[in-house]
Amino acid sequence: MTDKKKKILKIMWSLFGLFWVFALIIFFMIAEGWIGYMPPIDQLQNPIDKFASQVYSAEGELIGSYSQRGSNRIYVTYKDLSPNIIKALVATEDERFEDHSGIDYKALMRAVILRGILQDKSAGGGSTITQQLAKMLYTPMTKNTITRLMQKPIEWVIATKLERYYTKNEIISMYLNQFDFLYNAIGIRSAAYTYFGKTPQELNIQEAATLVGMCKNPALYNPVLHGSTEKSTQRRNVVLSQMEKAGYITKAELDSLSKLPMEIHFHRGSHKDGIAPYFREYLRLMLTAKKPERSNYASWQEDDYITDSISWKENDLYGWCEKHEKNLYTDGLKIYTTISIPMQRYAEKAVKDQMKDVLQPAFDREKKGNPYATSSSNKISKKEKEQILYRAMRQTERWRAAAADGLSKEEIIKTFYKPRMMQIWTWDEMKDVEMTPLDSILHMKNYLRTGFMAMNPINGHVKAYVGGINFSAFQYDMVSRGRRQIGSTIKPFLYSQAMVDGLTPCTTMEHVPQTLISLSGKPWTPRGRGSGGMVTIQWGLQHSDNWVTAWLMGQTTPHTFAALLKSFGLMARILHPDVSLCMGTCDASVSEMVSAYSTFVNGGIKVAPLLVTRIEDSHGNTIANFLPKTKEVLNQDAALKMLTMLRSVVDGGTGGRLRYRYNLQMPLGGKTGTTQNNSDAWFVGFTPSLVAGCWVGGEDRSIHFDSMAIGQGAAAALPIFGEFMRLVYLDPTLGYSNNEQFNFPPGFQPCNDIIDEDVFEITSDSTGGDMDMIPY
Repeated sequence: MTDKKKKILKIMWSLFGLFWVFALIIFFMIAEGWIGYMPPIDQLQNPIDKFASQVYSAEGELIGSYSQRGSNRIYVTYKDLSPNIIKALVATEDERFEDHSGIDYKALMRAVILRGILQDKSAGGGSTITQQLAKMLYTPMTKNTITRLMQKPIEWVIATKLERYYTKNEIISMYLNQFDFLYNAIGIRSAAYTYFGKTPQELNIQEAATLVGMCKNPALYNPVLHGSTEKSTQRRNVVLSQMEKAGYITKAELDSLSKLPMEIHFHRGSHKDGIAPYFREYLRLMLTAKKPERSNYASWQEDDYITDSISWKENDLYGWCEKHEKNLYTDGLKIYTTISIPMQRYAEKAVKDQMKDVLQPAFDREKKGNPYATSSSNKISKKEKEQILYRAMRQTERWRAAAADGLSKEEIIKTFYKPRMMQIWTWDEMKDVEMTPLDSILHMKNYLRTGFMAMNPINGHVKAYVGGINFSAFQYDMVSRGRRQIGSTIKPFLYSQAMVDGLTPCTTMEHVPQTLISLSGKPWTPRGRGSGGMVTIQWGLQHSDNWVTAWLMGQTTPHTFAALLKSFGLMARILHPDVSLCMGTCDASVSEMVSAYSTFVNGGIKVAPLLVTRIEDSHGNTIANFLPKTKEVLNQDAALKMLTMLRSVVDGGTGGRLRYRYNLQMPLGGKTGTTQNNSDAWFVGFTPSLVAGCWVGGEDRSIHFDSMAIGQGAAAALPIFGEFMRLVYLDPTLGYSNNEQFNFPPGFQPCNDIIDEDVFEITSDSTGGDMDMIPY
């Protein structure tokens, strides 16, 4: 060898050595964080990740999740993965996964020579599963090739550190939890449900191969996107071929599976879909609530501020995330609720059957030909109608967007009168129609609304929660957020005061008109029917008689009664302690009323609704437990007397339809309620094991039935309660029985009174039925 050749060879070896020295220095500087980005050691040991929090039913089934927008990731551990998904991933993405320490040098050299030098795009890349995980966890998106080349060494260093801190199984599970499968399906748990309606454990070979095939390019090989089925099938078969090559499946299995058509059971992820959407949204608002500050509330939101302030102090769930420094959308919490899936489905069915098939058609027939069906009362003026519609326009996104663009009020209003193609909700489907935005508002206002909740009266567990007729179309929650006049459902509270004051169900009064003096000093006489004769207090409640109610109001004071209402949990600030309060002029939510009526079943102890029993962290450790909140409202004797009277409402009064129409045989109690002009229809009732309440009405008080025959509480709200109870007690898996009994102590007697023989028992027909109307 000549000296010249030796010199050239020496230079080449020197350059080669210098290259590796330089490379080692670069890698050392990267590892120490001197150049580029290197996450801190504690982040590598506990990678910063974003996991959706999961919501579980009382049966332990997943019913929803909370996540950041576009990141619906639900954490699953390695043991929760099907072996099919693991084998498919390793065979396709990293065949020597078990043998390397983060970098597969053989695959890397193949990629450099074949793909980099020879430009063979079919040669594949050199990235291992660990490198891909490092990229997903810590590497930002790049815009050019040079930057990407600079990031490669960083990913290699991170990959080797990940291999040092984690087992192979943990790396597999982290990778599958991180990958974005599109359609808001982040991670294998969401992807398995979104595309196949399964859990990761349930995926068969071809389904696992389909999802792993998407890892190369989730948009190109997505089985749902238009025109992608053939490409997705081809890619699935490539994965199956890799699994056969790796020895995970046989040649016969490959041939058989490759011929199968692509079968997808697609479920687009959305918080508006699925079971109990109103409940899940209310729970989200509760958990993420901030400490109330008066400056954050409008002047007309005084009630909301007071209610929220009380909740912040007394309700452990309210603001839980802020109080415990947790992020609902990224911490992967497991929230175990009290909702029963079967009972929730029965409640949703009862609501739909009554609202869609009975009430809405009846309402539409009554208002047919009336262009202002949303203002059904002839007593409402044209100006009031215009004010209602103006408020509705102001609340739309269209108004807010136009105002943001600088349009004047007059210009915005004009846009509501210009016809255009609109998509509107109907009970059967979404429809594309040409109409003005104002007409679309009228269309939506024409739908009757409802709220229904059922809970255990002993421990407060909320078993069913339906906040409206359709969450996608009407997101305002009429169980907890909505507050409406309660009508005669208030009467049991007044009767309770009478029982506390020493009266009994057998106490009698003369059934004649009653006149009381209001706070303004004017005489007040509620409407009623029939006259003469003596009747018992029990008869008065049984038939919702206004004269008996007014007589009882005269036995106490409005201020005493208002204080009692607050002890029952009615949180409205303005209770107006006037004599007319006894007719239900105050507002309350369905949730408050159901909780209040638990007092009668529970021996005088009111129990607050309990939504959640416990919360776990992402590793399954319990970090919070929630227990029932109770309060003694009545003494036991008064509560038992009320229980006796409320049972008579069902057994021979305004709630009698529960017996003869729904054939309910279990012990029952309850109370109907109807407000002026049939604007609000109520029924709150209970069995020994369940207490439930229902409200039905329009968005505005001007939206109502003109006919009391169908607009009263016994006809509009009671049927939802009745159908729900019928379905629940027919289901043997739920454990409710017609033979259960209320807890009366031995020897209890509701009455010690001696009733005269000439007490006149007026029949329900003579009172005109459900006489629970708020007078003017």
